[in-house]
Amino acid sequence: MTGLGRRSSTFTRLLRYGFSDAAGAERLLGMPALAGVESDPVLLDALGATADPDLALGALVRLAEALPEAGRQELLGTLVTSKPLRDRLLGVLGASEALGDHLVRHPGDWQALVTFEAADLHPGVADFERGLAPRTEGLSPADSLRAAYRRCLLAIAARDVSGTVDVAQTAAELADLATATLRAALRIACEEHPDDDAACRLAVIGMGKCGGQELNYVSDVDVVFVAEARNGTDEADALRAATRLASRMMRVCSDVTPEGTIWPVDANLRPEGRNGPLVRTLSSHLAYYQRWAKTWEFQALLKARPVAGDLNLGQDYVDAVSPLVWQAAERDNFVTDVQQMRHRVIASIPAGHVDRELKLGPGGLRDVEFAVQLLQLVHGRSDATLRGTSTLGALSALAAGGYVGRADAASLDSAYRFLRSLEHRIQLYRLRRTHLMPEGEADLRRLGRSLGHRTEPVAELGKEWKRHAREVRRLHEKLFYRPLLDAVAQLEPGEIRLSPKAAGQRLEALGYADPAAALRHLEALASGVSRKAAIQRTLLPVLLGWFADSADPDAGLLNFHKVSDALGRTPWYLRLLRDEGAAAENLARVLSAGRLAPDLLLRAPEAVALLGDPGGLRPRGREALEQEVLAGVGRAESAEAAIVAARGVRRRELFRTAAADIIGAYGRTGNGAHATGEHGTGSRGHAETPGSDVSARVDAVGNAVSDVNAATLAGALRAAVRAEWGDTLPTRFAVIGMGRFGGREQGYGSDADVLFVHEPREGVSDEEAAKAAFAVAGEMRRLLQLPTTDPPLLVDADLRPEGRSGPIVRSLASYAAYYRRWSLVWESQALLRAEVVAGDADLGRRFIELVDPLRYPVEGLGEDAVREIRRLKARMESERLPRGADPTTHTKLGRGGLSDVEWTVQLLQMQHGWAEPGLRTTRTREALAAAQAAGLISTDDARILDEAWVLATSVRNAVMLVRGRAGDTFPVDPRESGAVARYLGYEPGHVGDMLDDYRRTTRRARAVVEELFYGA
Repeated sequence: MTGLGRRSSTFTRLLRYGFSDAAGAERLLGMPALAGVESDPVLLDALGATADPDLALGALVRLAEALPEAGRQELLGTLVTSKPLRDRLLGVLGASEALGDHLVRHPGDWQALVTFEAADLHPGVADFERGLAPRTEGLSPADSLRAAYRRCLLAIAARDVSGTVDVAQTAAELADLATATLRAALRIACEEHPDDDAACRLAVIGMGKCGGQELNYVSDVDVVFVAEARNGTDEADALRAATRLASRMMRVCSDVTPEGTIWPVDANLRPEGRNGPLVRTLSSHLAYYQRWAKTWEFQALLKARPVAGDLNLGQDYVDAVSPLVWQAAERDNFVTDVQQMRHRVIASIPAGHVDRELKLGPGGLRDVEFAVQLLQLVHGRSDATLRGTSTLGALSALAAGGYVGRADAASLDSAYRFLRSLEHRIQLYRLRRTHLMPEGEADLRRLGRSLGHRTEPVAELGKEWKRHAREVRRLHEKLFYRPLLDAVAQLEPGEIRLSPKAAGQRLEALGYADPAAALRHLEALASGVSRKAAIQRTLLPVLLGWFADSADPDAGLLNFHKVSDALGRTPWYLRLLRDEGAAAENLARVLSAGRLAPDLLLRAPEAVALLGDPGGLRPRGREALEQEVLAGVGRAESAEAAIVAARGVRRRELFRTAAADIIGAYGRTGNGAHATGEHGTGSRGHAETPGSDVSARVDAVGNAVSDVNAATLAGALRAAVRAEWGDTLPTRFAVIGMGRFGGREQGYGSDADVLFVHEPREGVSDEEAAKAAFAVAGEMRRLLQLPTTDPPLLVDADLRPEGRSGPIVRSLASYAAYYRRWSLVWESQALLRAEVVAGDADLGRRFIELVDPLRYPVEGLGEDAVREIRRLKARMESERLPRGADPTTHTKLGRGGLSDVEWTVQLLQMQHGWAEPGLRTTRTREALAAAQAAGLISTDDARILDEAWVLATSVRNAVMLVRGRAGDTFPVDPRESGAVARYLGYEPGHVGDMLDDYRRTTRRARAVVEELFYGA
């Protein structure tokens, strides 16, 4: 019983010390290797203070067992009497399994942790060089370096986990150790290849975190090599010699042996990346940077620092490229490159890792580093104090200069230090390169304890991480834009203001073409002490970021200024933007995506409320719209007032449709367009082939616009009838939709193609009925084109019998007589799209029954009719394409465009519609799918035609959204073409890829058309 009680007491005490496996810990403490100290409370207290007491105890036992008896007694004696050693050694053993393994393999290295001199607290490159210099007997020079590197790393980790240095000092020490290691590795290479050493001067330039003196425990060490010939050596021979030295130096660091490895040396930041030569001369580097480099390459050069080899040559390199770095923000493509870099931050993360990524994920380290580096590039050209290489140093300088708010800088500094500490401790455990938060309970517990969380380490760690990540994400955008407002608004006394010149530089770098005008808008919106101005100052930093994400930030800001002027005194407007999460972003997207949606909104700004309603962007359907329109018409006192009501509903619904379309398109950013990788190696940024999301948006726009136009025509018809005849017209009257209207495929700029049909009521003469029908049709067209603030709806009746030469309205009997005697094949083809859209439903139904035999002739078309359709199509291609238009990019009449696809589908409908019910539809895509299902067209050919039709329709919609007027060709203006590309899912700077993809898609479609339509 006494033994059991003792065991129970020891077991409980070990649990209290923090051991997870108290039974295992009790067993380890009883091992002979710890004889004499197994119950020492000082040792147990120290073990309990480590990140993982079980890990620390297990490694301590293994270390003691690896030492000879005298060495073991020295270790244990020093351990219980020297607190500095105890904190350092046990701290490392409890945080790093890998360094525990190193100590077991090299047990004498624990002595490296005994020293506690002032100089030992902050070693520099020279100290590390001395630490790496000794060669170990029995090991090759390279393996001696690997062992010495771990010994030095052990000391750094000890200072880190014991709290002697902070995370910034730890990162700097790791970079200094890397510098000393690169020098030692290069010396080994030179010793092995003395002739190569004599033939060249070779400098190693530290880049990335090594150059910035903020290295991780385990990270690729980024370098660039520059070399020159010496001693009269031919330049080509000198470069070959330098390449051999550089390659050997890299292998010394990255090779894996029984002594482990140091880290990979990554030279992919060099000109041309992996495709370029490993070593270049200084002049070759300069030639590349002056002609070919992209903005991300100058961003990388911010960290450039000579670290090894010929340091004079290295400094010459830095001095030569530095002016180019600070001119990068003046390059023509700077804004586009910056937008690409901003989009690629999280684009390459696997979906399952996004929530665990410390470096690349939202609210991660890259957010801070990118923001700081971009501000350095923008403002460092005129302020040399910003040209530091470390992230935290540069952030401090930005705050001191007023380029970043002091409070924001302090918050980011704190978050960055926490995230780097987290990253360090994760990597330290097994000395493996990773930026992912672990998922295991034991790993999270060790991590939380290593950062000081002892009560509930897992929960406390998760809470702190999320808090810092949220803060980084919140400040990431604000960091760019908040000081812009401070530049034009009233500041607290003592605050440093961003100068107008600096504010203009920043706006220009972020894509604003007229920074001076943008600053004026900001001043008008954010100045003053009113509640409105205060809310605007809160909203604008985020809105400016969303505007900058578009192809035309200036237009977004201008339109926001106009909307705010119109609604600024309305209590709900700013409250909506402030409190409704999606409303502000939706508004920013809509206002900066082109002219159409902002024009519609500015005509009735209260429609902005739709953007905050969860269901506000869903289309309402034809029946509901018609009821609303007819109710509005019924309340009006005149036909003119009635049509204002009907057109007001149409304007609102067009805005609803356009806003949903734009927001849906921007929601795809990063999916279709492939961002380049960290080292610039990626795909071209092209959009994926139109898929279900794009097709669904095209169909949604076609349905919504067709529905609202049908409801508007119904309202115009009711208004025209009421003005002259009251509730009943002397003749039944129906409106038949034709073309894209009948096919429910209308775009934003489509006219309403219609036929008017009437039938005299009982007891009404044909003459009276015809007179009334003509009057109604004319009045409808007049009302719909009245000049008002709402967009007109143009009614086109040119597809009627005899075209413009024929009467605008016919009776059903007249249509029957005409089609029986005179109908041409093109008229039968046009009737494939006929659908009742307004008026007397029964009359409309009988009209459709009348034309069905024409559009779906029994036994299909004869050979003469097929030849005539082909002749008409060929004539249209040669005569109707506008002069000067590019036939490869004209969406309607060009190669593989809408006309090609639609005529091919319509020919199949006329040939086989009599036998295949699925072909009896007014919709192109439905008919195409039916033809494929019936085996009339192969699956591949159907897919190719469908893709071309969807893409061409998307381009037409995009052109109307961007330019505010209809068009069948891509815009020439760079901003407009860029906006079309963004709508189609391309990253900034990929307009050329958009055109290439369009031509490729339509070229494939034309090949199918040649085979199916022309029989080629």
